Amino acid sequence: MELPMFTLPDLPYAEAALEPHISEQTLSLHHGKHHKGYVATLNKLLAGDELAALPLESVIRKSHGYADRQTIFNNAAQSWNHDFFWKSMKPGGGGSPTGEIKHLVEQYIGDIKAFAAAFSKAAAAHFGSGWIWLVAVDGATRIVTTHDADLPPVHGQTPLVCCDLWEHAYYLDYHNRRADFVTAFLEHLVNWDFANANLAASHENLKK
Repeated sequence: MELPMFTLPDLPYAEAALEPHISEQTLSLHHGKHHKGYVATLNKLLAGDELAALPLESVIRKSHGYADRQTIFNNAAQSWNHDFFWKSMKPGGGGSPTGEIKHLVEQYIGDIKAFAAAFSKAAAAHFGSGWIWLVAVDGATRIVTTHDADLPPVHGQTPLVCCDLWEHAYYLDYHNRRADFVTAFLEHLVNWDFANANLAASHENLKK
């Protein structure tokens, strides 16, 4: 029996590990239904397609901007975005940035209060579904949002951490209080170790 081209990545922690900030129920549904659904749909869409033999990142790049491959892009990008989101959080995370990220954030955005305010303001201003990211671009850090499945790498930006702004990410726990969810992400969940690892990887890629 032929194996699926893509499989659902495991969460990097238990489903209850982010409580009380994200409930076990939310994480179970978000990962086990929404994320799983994107992966399953992608496999169906790629059956018999030449893109099926490529890594997920290549599928995203080769389907981006093509109207006849928009559905492939949406499901591939959402599969990637969700895996990145899980890694952007950790139990006992949150608070001030650390390492090189701390210096870049302070240089280009401001101290922790200024960063939190800018991140929260951008999240509140984002209309509809999407994502908010801290990215590295041209040697600086920036806060950007993307709509629906869109993601920074297709725009020449290196994602460092992200927060999911789709309603299914927070509605069971926070109802319509997206701002409270983003605050919880910043104060208790964001994984600065992951951000620094992504920044370090981007430096290594520039050397190649």
